Amino acid sequence: MISIIIPVFNEEVALPILLKHLNECEKIDQCELLIVDGGSTDNTAKVAEAYNCTLYLSPQKGRAAQMNYGSQVAHGDIFYFLHVDTLPPSDFVDQFTEKINTGFGAGCFRLMFDDDHPVLKFYAWFTRFDLDVLRFGDQSLFVEKSIFKSAGGFDERLVVMEDQIIVKDLKRLTKFCILHSAVITSARKYRENGVIRLQLIFTTILIFFYLKVPQEKLVQFYRRFIR
Repeated sequence: MISIIIPVFNEEVALPILLKHLNECEKIDQCELLIVDGGSTDNTAKVAEAYNCTLYLSPQKGRAAQMNYGSQVAHGDIFYFLHVDTLPPSDFVDQFTEKINTGFGAGCFRLMFDDDHPVLKFYAWFTRFDLDVLRFGDQSLFVEKSIFKSAGGFDERLVVMEDQIIVKDLKRLTKFCILHSAVITSARKYRENGVIRLQLIFTTILIFFYLKVPQEKLVQFYRRFIR
């Protein structure tokens, strides 16, 4: 079984789009869907109920903590961590199980945006390269349960960049692959904040992170400049 773990917080708009898409994907009957909520105050729970999905309330809010909690209650042998505004290819199950069967214990997809802006297309093009600095959670992540547990899960101390650190940890334990297909992720934040402006902000946060700027400072920077 494959456990699809989706962390959410106030996602009544994006969640039904994703769940409808997943229901139309191939071999979805081989998967369990786990919606891990960080304490939503909107209709997120009602959306999950309408799609007959199990919703779990995480003891701790935060993407890393919610995904770790999802892994604790999941029953699958393969975990697939998926952001709520990201749509995987219709044959995503076959794509990453084929890689796992050939010795890759973890991996991700390339990235595409639901927007034709040339800067976004240029940025997405780089996600085909196996460079850790280019790995972000929007690309989704599949990993064998045993390897994820050996890696210790996501670092819950991290509010940002937890997705890059888990990839580094997994690569120490297994072969990691980047699939040729791409997931499609929402460019909503880019449209709201300006494509070039937001990319510069993200790049600044990335640089600050590797310069070991404290997480609380990175979060303050994020909240100050990103709508």
